[in-house]
Amino acid sequence: MNPLMYEASVTVFERSLKALDAILDKAATHAASKGFDVAVLLGARLAPDMFTLTRQVQIACDTAKGAAARLAGVEVPKHEDTEVTLPELKARIAKTLAFVAGIPATAFAGSDDRQVMLTVRKQSVQMRGADYLFARALPNLFFHITTAYAILRHNGVEIGKADYLGTQ
Repeated sequence: MNPLMYEASVTVFERSLKALDAILDKAATHAASKGFDVAVLLGARLAPDMFTLTRQVQIACDTAKGAAARLAGVEVPKHEDTEVTLPELKARIAKTLAFVAGIPATAFAGSDDRQVMLTVRKQSVQMRGADYLFARALPNLFFHITTAYAILRHNGVEIGKADYLGTQ
């Protein structure tokens, strides 16, 4: 089995979501040290027409679980977008990490050529697994995690590149 698709998806999803979880902890510490409710940060956005921090986290999780499931040929779990608190967002990240980690590497065999079907803006799109992972899923994950990072940094949370990259 060629482990590339597993390593390029699950390993990256795990590292990125763990880093996102860690910067949310720093957001809570920042809010507490400055004497304001962390919910202010959860509702923050970079521009009026962009999603809030909460939605950025939800989409990052959806991207990771959806990509892992589609590539492995298993059903994508449904997570309701009901999180309104930091602990709820962190629980969503933990639930996503548990799902992704629970998919065996062997399920990714042949996933580079597996046909992936998804709905984008109410239209069905089909593509090879490798194209889906490298041209859509990973860029989408990085976009939403980067935006979450930028929202927090813009609001004074002391995070840097090492926080974004994470450790593992």
